[in-house]
Amino acid sequence: MASALSSLRYGDSLSVVAISAATAVLCEAISWLLIYRTATYNSLRATIERHSRKLDAMKAGASGSSSSGASSGAAPPAASSRAKKMDRVETSLKDAARELSLAKLKSGAVVAAVLFVVFGLLNSLFEGRAVAKLPFAPVPLVQRMSHRGLPGNDPTDCSMVFLYFLCSMSIRTNLQKLLGFAPPRAAAAAGGGLFPMPDPKMN
Repeated sequence: MASALSSLRYGDSLSVVAISAATAVLCEAISWLLIYRTATYNSLRATIERHSRKLDAMKAGASGSSSSGASSGAAPPAASSRAKKMDRVETSLKDAARELSLAKLKSGAVVAAVLFVVFGLLNSLFEGRAVAKLPFAPVPLVQRMSHRGLPGNDPTDCSMVFLYFLCSMSIRTNLQKLLGFAPPRAAAAAGGGLFPMPDPKMN
């Protein structure tokens, strides 16, 4: 397919985009097979969404109680108990987000291997070739990547590495949103990754 597309005017660009799109579909299929269809993943996702809604409702209730208490000149009752409940829900949300990240490690390793193989293939096909023309000269920091491995000094020449990087980020992210596989926003907001930041409340 890559050799057929290369005969067109924008063949190299189309080849990189097509291979990137096919790789994104393959990676999401692997992720679905190993993670997204499992009961563990779906249970953790539902738990995160449930805790997130509960935490939002508690925060909304706390803000309403605070404003009414401030207007009456008295502290809202059971404020300490409410704060403790919110802390417990927030801790449960972070724990679920961390478990979700751990559950995705298995598919992440396979996807990383696939991306490594595809990148090696593209690098062998388009090494030292400009696959596209940029409409402007990028800043020096970006140019180090966009012109990587290319001969000449034309700053508008675009390398395969740069185009593949842009395509991989944009295509797979939008594909995840389209298929409903995007990670829950609450998981990112909770900061429950593999190496979470320390809770300042514990200091």
